[in-house]
Amino acid sequence: MASKLVVGTFLSLDGIMQGPGGPGEDDSNGFPHGGWLPPHVDEGFNQIMGDMLDRAGGMLLGRRSYDILSSFWPDVPDEEGGAKINSMPKYVTTRSPMTATWRNTEVLVGEAAKTVAELKQRTDGEILVQGSSDLLRSLQQAELVDEYRLLIFPVVLGEGKRLFAEGTTPAGLKLTASTITDAGVAFLTYEWTGKPLYGSVI
Repeated sequence: MASKLVVGTFLSLDGIMQGPGGPGEDDSNGFPHGGWLPPHVDEGFNQIMGDMLDRAGGMLLGRRSYDILSSFWPDVPDEEGGAKINSMPKYVTTRSPMTATWRNTEVLVGEAAKTVAELKQRTDGEILVQGSSDLLRSLQQAELVDEYRLLIFPVVLGEGKRLFAEGTTPAGLKLTASTITDAGVAFLTYEWTGKPLYGSVI
């Protein structure tokens, strides 16, 4: 038994993942561009997200992303996607004990590199990581990410939290699928292959 850890992330063309859903979602460090995703939502985007959630057996979140999502999703009607997300197992990583009020949520207390590694060993299927930029640093460093599913939007923001920030642990990736929505969002799937390969063109 071992689960597959999948990072599903919305990115601007210059790699920013902060505050896609709306103003005020995450305006930390004075981020002024909240809400850059909605203008590009179309049927293709909704199909991609529906498929991604259907494949997920659970969702892994950092503390801040948990707070954001848990303040919204419990009130979403079942027919608008609430049934799937509210019923699936959810895991929130935190260094300090907390009480989770969102249905079907397990709190993982301790260092994420350790608690998530243990989670992967005791579960199966796919665990989807949404948002959670701080958590992703720990997962990348511990080489726990098995796959990236990236939705890249046709917008440049110039500032904000990045999926691959300065100092990210080097990794080799293999492109396994790609598609583009009518709104111009590129959906790319990459498998983690270990350390990068190096060579020379000289």
